[in-house]
Amino acid sequence: MADFFVEDGLLGGGELNNHEFCNLVTKTTQPLIKIKCSHVTEQFLYDNRSSSFIVSNFVQLNPRFRDLLTQYCNYVIYEHDHKYLKTRNPADYKDYIAPKDQIINYDFYKYAKAVFCQSEFHKQIVEKNLSLDNIVSLGGNLWSDESLSLLEKLADKPKEDKFSIMQSDNWHKNTADAVRFCKIKELDFELIPSCSNEEFLNRLTNNDKFVFLPKTPETLSRIIVEARMAGMSVTTNNNVGASKEEWFKLKGKELIEKMRDKKPEILTKVLEVF
Repeated sequence: MADFFVEDGLLGGGELNNHEFCNLVTKTTQPLIKIKCSHVTEQFLYDNRSSSFIVSNFVQLNPRFRDLLTQYCNYVIYEHDHKYLKTRNPADYKDYIAPKDQIINYDFYKYAKAVFCQSEFHKQIVEKNLSLDNIVSLGGNLWSDESLSLLEKLADKPKEDKFSIMQSDNWHKNTADAVRFCKIKELDFELIPSCSNEEFLNRLTNNDKFVFLPKTPETLSRIIVEARMAGMSVTTNNNVGASKEEWFKLKGKELIEKMRDKKPEILTKVLEVF
C-alpha cells in the first residue's frame, strides 16, 4: 500500500525501493496485492482483514481507513521519510526533536507491528520523536539486479577529475550550496539535470567526485550510495543516513556486493515480523 508506484511514472527513491521489494516478494510463496492509498476502501480492508499490510507512503490514505488498519489489521510501516511530523522535516528542530504539538499519526506508528526505517540515523530520529520500541533499521535500500549491473559497469569507466552536482529545484536538495562549495574552493564541477535514471547515472559518473549537501535529513540517500557504488568520492554533510552506516566505507564493486546481500536480508526482516 503506497501513495504511488513506479507504474505511475514516479521514480523517486521510495518508489524505486518499493518496486524492487514487491519484485522480491513475488519470488516467494507469499501472494501480493499492490494498491494505491487513494484506492483503498472500507470494503477492501474488510475483504482482506486476515491479510498482512505493508504500508509505505500514506499521505493519500483516508484517515478513517488508517484508523481501521490501526484497530483491526496486522500492518507494518515501511517508512521513507518522517510522516509523524506536520512539517515532515526534523531539521526544523534542535537535535531533530520536534515539540509534541508537531507530532501527528502517533497511534498509527504505535500500533504497527514494526516501523521500518532506512538507516540507523533515520531510526534514531524517529525514536527521539515517538519514544516507541517497534522502530527497526533496515540499514539500506533495494536495487534491481539490472541497476546493480549498470553500476558495476559505471564503476569501471574512466572518470574526469571533477565534481558532479545534482541539479534540483527541490530546496531541500540544496543545489545552491553545492555549487557555492565548488566555487569558493575553485573546483571544477558539472550540474547533472533531471533525466531518466540510467542517463542520470551515466552523466553523474562521468566525474570522479560528488557533492551533496541536503538541508533535511536524508533517511538514507540512494544517490549518495549510487555514487559510492560507481566508485566516486563523496562530499556531504551530517544530514545523510548512508554516511553513518558501517558499510559506507566501501565503494565500487565491494559496496555493490554489499547491496546485493542486503536484498534477501531486508526482505526477510520485513516478512518475518508477520
